[in-house]
Amino acid sequence: MVRQLWLEPSVANSPQRVWRDWVLVALLAPTAILEAVLRHDVGWRPVALMLGVPPIFALLWRRTHPLLAVLVVFGAHAVTESVTLVGAPHSAMLITSGYAVLLPYSLLRWASGKQAIIGMTVVLFLHVPRWPISWKSVGEGVGGMVFLSLLAALGATMRYRSMSRLRERDQAKLREREQLARELHDTVAHHVSAIIIQAQAGRTVAALDPQAAVAALEVIEQEASRALGEMRIMVSALRQGEDPSLSPQCGIADISRLARNSGPPPRVDVRMSAGLDDLRPSLSAAVYRLAQESITNAVRHARHATHIIVSVVADEQAVRLTVDDDGDAATFDAATGSGYGLVGMAERATLLGGSLVAGPRPSGGWGVTAVLPRGGRPA
Repeated sequence: MVRQLWLEPSVANSPQRVWRDWVLVALLAPTAILEAVLRHDVGWRPVALMLGVPPIFALLWRRTHPLLAVLVVFGAHAVTESVTLVGAPHSAMLITSGYAVLLPYSLLRWASGKQAIIGMTVVLFLHVPRWPISWKSVGEGVGGMVFLSLLAALGATMRYRSMSRLRERDQAKLREREQLARELHDTVAHHVSAIIIQAQAGRTVAALDPQAAVAALEVIEQEASRALGEMRIMVSALRQGEDPSLSPQCGIADISRLARNSGPPPRVDVRMSAGLDDLRPSLSAAVYRLAQESITNAVRHARHATHIIVSVVADEQAVRLTVDDDGDAATFDAATGSGYGLVGMAERATLLGGSLVAGPRPSGGWGVTAVLPRGGRPA
């Protein structure tokens, strides 16, 4: 267990600092100065000022350099606490230094396993009861160690919850890539099958009807060009060796079947423009999948929704899909709807060179808008 923790890497892309850090430093620094100057029971005020105020700024690096922050802050506190051993009437430790309790949390939240073990060893060692040992010192030492350990455990819990969410998002993206790869596989297989059939036919009639052989070659050229285009898009999708699904894939022509005018609300209306017949198979399948997922999210999670409108409009450059509902957008949380469904939808749109935006509409309700180029491009 300890070895596994020792090898744990630090959290990638940890935030440098946030506005709360600046506010905290801005409040603590002047408070510590006033405390060092005005408190009557502070031993050696110059030491309290020099070692009580500057370490506060280490809070600005508690995410990017948590071990360094721990060593600076707890090292300074150890010195201020020890001045009574060399003649000071009182400790130079400031009450303001209580901010140090944030650092065990930061260690386990952001640092590598090696840094966390070293940092917590330092923190807990400094809370071991000192000589002369008394029941009071033992109680304070043990209580402090338990409290700081609980804060560290909280940091570890938040760390692994965040990692779990990231893994779920990555899995949602991977599932969408795999689904897209299967659809593209089927599309390319269709083109290759047509090429094989035309090549066989051309070879058969070449001697008897050269013109028919030329026509077969033209079909082969067209099918090969389409297959090449789909292959260029396929390289942007990832697979894990699964066999392609043998079930026929749905396309844009199947969106009309998603309409629902009877049964419990919400009602689903589908509006299709002209110019949708000659879409690439992968694009047609993507529009269908995005419409299906958007409708599913709205039906399940748009509270008080009575009407869902699906609109598909195409021009020479792109296909635009919009799915709007009239539900209560303030209570709709699509992220919890279908296992990071919006993440997968956005991933599919990106792989096809398009974009997807989802969120509350100014007029009310929730909406999804996806724009996919006709030509496509590798993501």
